[in-house]
Amino acid sequence: MQRSKGCAFLMDMGTGKTVTTIAVAGALHKKHWISNMLVVCPKSIVNVWEQEFAKFAAFPHQVTVLDGNGSKKADTIRHTVGTGLQVIVVNYESCWRLEEELLRWKPDMIVCDESSKIKNPQAKCSKALHKLGKESEYNLILTGTPITNTPLDFFSQYKFLDEGIFGASFYSFRSKYAIIGGFQNHQIVGYKHLDELVTKAHNIAYRIKIDEAVELPEFIEEIRPVKLERQAQQIYDSIDKDSFAELMNSPVTARNVLTRLLRLSQCTGGFIRGDEDEAAQQVSTAKLDALEDIVDSCIGEGKKVVVFARFVPEIDAIAAMLKKKGIEYALIKGDVKDRAKEVEAFQTDPNVKVFIGQLQTTGMGLTLTAGTVGVYYSLDFSYANYEQSRARIRRIGQTKKGVYIHLVAQNTIDEKVMAALRQKADVAGLLVDDYKKIIGGAGYAE
Repeated sequence: MQRSKGCAFLMDMGTGKTVTTIAVAGALHKKHWISNMLVVCPKSIVNVWEQEFAKFAAFPHQVTVLDGNGSKKADTIRHTVGTGLQVIVVNYESCWRLEEELLRWKPDMIVCDESSKIKNPQAKCSKALHKLGKESEYNLILTGTPITNTPLDFFSQYKFLDEGIFGASFYSFRSKYAIIGGFQNHQIVGYKHLDELVTKAHNIAYRIKIDEAVELPEFIEEIRPVKLERQAQQIYDSIDKDSFAELMNSPVTARNVLTRLLRLSQCTGGFIRGDEDEAAQQVSTAKLDALEDIVDSCIGEGKKVVVFARFVPEIDAIAAMLKKKGIEYALIKGDVKDRAKEVEAFQTDPNVKVFIGQLQTTGMGLTLTAGTVGVYYSLDFSYANYEQSRARIRRIGQTKKGVYIHLVAQNTIDEKVMAALRQKADVAGLLVDDYKKIIGGAGYAE
């Protein structure tokens, strides 16, 4: 095994990349080898790191998630001091903008989560992390698939880990492992020395494929917290407060309560609507951005994804996002007539990577076993619908392990609904009977 300052955790989604990294960081901190740590990840999972540290880190630590504008983030970095392991979590887009402040902070350990984000050696974030990686003592990349297009995708990620593995020059690396030809002798027409390339890459790698992880349950549950944008959270809080006031001044019926809960749920999914005849207005893309990151990771790992959503505007936004990315999908919602055709496309066509289903419409009778990742974009208040939708993926004919991911907007009704579903509760009844615990969660005076 080659000695290196860097290590690659090439671990499929659901096999514990985050908790393994926390364990490594804790061991290094206990030996007094690291005192501060930088985690760089997609924007949609910065809060996951904070949550996972709180759950699994049995050692002194302080996690700081950088948010706000650039000057606020820079100021936070400058004032991040304390006892225990100091951890800063930042998204890739902000990382390169904060390069100088992070260099001055001098992280002992840097983790790049979903490291395919830095596979392009010319990208600003990649260049920033190459510089940061040279200064740190230990580096980690976390990804299920370091290669999404060509074997050359290894270079930039491994340059961050340790320049001693593949060198510092992409052109020298390409010359060694790629065959150049084609138009004006500038195109890659093949590859060479791949045995050497793979051997070097895996000398410092730890690989787990979910199908081979015998100790894992058949399907893993994951709650992925999503933080609404500041303006979206303000809109949600305003709807929440208005709903509480309306219920305090009108007859409380199940219909009245559920109508107001419905509006709150719509908002967490990114849309609000006034009267029924009005078009829905998009106020947030937080969940959409989180879903996009998940889809990118799954496609990179060769997995198909089933997305369940409650509201039509959400489904239309998801479809538009996939279409823009050139990702083929199948879709079932209320107005889709030939549902068997959509299911068959997802089940049999290798090019159809995603199935989008309206929760109420696809909850029963469909077989979606081609999917091994189920994403709950939004939920209704029916435990029966929830259980039936889960059974679309994990049922007779499913031969692989998989993951259920729930996108849960923080400090919203999503958390209450998810908690009730996990208790197998009659969610609608619970929410109506205990609506004061849901609506007016900010503690408005009665």
